[in-house]
Amino acid sequence: MSGKERQSVGDMRAKISNEIVQLQTEYYGRGPVRARTYIDDDLVVVVLEETFTQAEKTLFERGEVDAIQDIRRRFQRHMADSFTKVIEDATGRRVRAFLSDTDVDADVSVETFLLEGEHA
Repeated sequence: MSGKERQSVGDMRAKISNEIVQLQTEYYGRGPVRARTYIDDDLVVVVLEETFTQAEKTLFERGEVDAIQDIRRRFQRHMADSFTKVIEDATGRRVRAFLSDTDVDADVSVETFLLEGEHA
């Protein structure tokens, strides 16, 4: 991979991380403390750390893990089109599948996208 290709992949990763953080901030009222994007062929994975709102932290402290998972899954369904658009705009490829999950104990969310077509 040439320096230019590495730079463009690096630019894509930074753009995706920044825009996903912006969306999380918009939808949840705060963004994650850390975000990292990985791109490999037809796979894009965004790892978001320390994402919980104060309300979610309170629920966690009270043992309401299922409630947090339910809220997060509902939001992700509503955010899917926005998240998918970020990936498609950054990569120039259509997303064929979007999967999302949160490890409540670790306060880590993972957004996974499978892309259509061949890498240019």
